[in-house]
Amino acid sequence: MSKRHFLTLLDFSRTELQQVLDRAIELKKMRQDGVIYEPMKNKVLGMIFEKSSTRTRVSFEAGMAQFGGSAIFLSPRDTQLGRGEPIEDSARVISRMVDIVMIRTFSHDIIERFAEYSKVPVINALTDDHHPCQLLADLQTFIEHRGALQGKSFAWIGDGNNMCNSYIHAAHQFDFQLKIACPYGFEPDPELLEKYARNVELVKTADDAAKGSHLIATDVWTSMGQESEQSVRKRRFSMYQINPRLMDIAAPDAVFMHCLPAHRGEEISEDMLDDPRSVVWDEAENRLHAQKALLEFLVVGPNGVKPA
Repeated sequence: MSKRHFLTLLDFSRTELQQVLDRAIELKKMRQDGVIYEPMKNKVLGMIFEKSSTRTRVSFEAGMAQFGGSAIFLSPRDTQLGRGEPIEDSARVISRMVDIVMIRTFSHDIIERFAEYSKVPVINALTDDHHPCQLLADLQTFIEHRGALQGKSFAWIGDGNNMCNSYIHAAHQFDFQLKIACPYGFEPDPELLEKYARNVELVKTADDAAKGSHLIATDVWTSMGQESEQSVRKRRFSMYQINPRLMDIAAPDAVFMHCLPAHRGEEISEDMLDDPRSVVWDEAENRLHAQKALLEFLVVGPNGVKPA
């Protein structure tokens, strides 16, 4: 199998993405049933974190352990990346010592440059532009709770950020409709909106986005690196909070998702995570299963390995 990277959802075909999601559901059941499955024994994942995270580190590290492999955590303090070594040189060296690399960083250009010079697959665990691993977990969660994605109506309400960009890619890949509601000046990349206009619509208000939607998703109003904008953002986003009233105008079987961590009382009401329509805890757990399926696809192959 030739080397593949997963930097955005567009790096896989729709068929391949569906295969990963189906496999994630299978792997989840195997874990629940206590099946020992170690297709990555003696394999090593290099985890480069220029942005800290709870769910990303735990899910990837646990996933490799469950697969019989191991993971190495690298922060800017632990590598020459934080001391000015060119990305290209770091990629050449690190990729000769591990079997796959996961990077969580700021500029998307960093991960593209690393992938270009890497000898092994590279996974985007978050950049300022895209968060495809989280989308795998979100899509898996929706399928588990509500079935097929095609033809559904989804709503993204809040910042037109990396999550929003990846939802746009998902709408295109799986042919569902995505309505986006953002304050003026915080919309997603206009080129993305134009390119994927068949599946994506920018609407004026949170109510417009929520009406009739089968999924409502959001993220924090102020992401890492935007702390100086926090007070301005809280004012500008005040009409974009997700709460039970907003869920009431969505489809009767609508679910709510948030990639976490959540700021109760800001982008969501105090009670939203406990609302019966919230599936955020399943969504968070599915980072583990979706990423295991992704690791298996990239390192072992699309069909995994057959037990002896």
